[in-house]
Amino acid sequence: MSIQKWSDEIWVAQLSNEPAFSEDISALQHEIDQGKSIPHTVIDLSTVTHLNSSSLTNLLRLRKWAIDNDRKLRLAAMIDSVWVVFLTTGLDKIFEFSPDVPTALAGLQLDQG
Repeated sequence: MSIQKWSDEIWVAQLSNEPAFSEDISALQHEIDQGKSIPHTVIDLSTVTHLNSSSLTNLLRLRKWAIDNDRKLRLAAMIDSVWVVFLTTGLDKIFEFSPDVPTALAGLQLDQG
């Protein structure tokens, strides 16, 4: 996983398929917990080709953490097979999505603005 600290307020994390996905989410959470401020986060899913129940659970935990800390979480750049998982489970109604990382970053900047 790579974490790009795009600004003090916004981070971008690129995740991979399981089993690395769960480890990546844990590493992201640990990195955020070590910081002085809590960032808004864009999750780049462009390299993720499938999600399982563990992946979805980890994303839901990250979403809850973001809500509890009044932060935004955006999922970006997912391929169709991953998007279908969100549609099938109904999770498309609770997460915020962007077609790509630049659009997600622009949306977060506008929300802060």
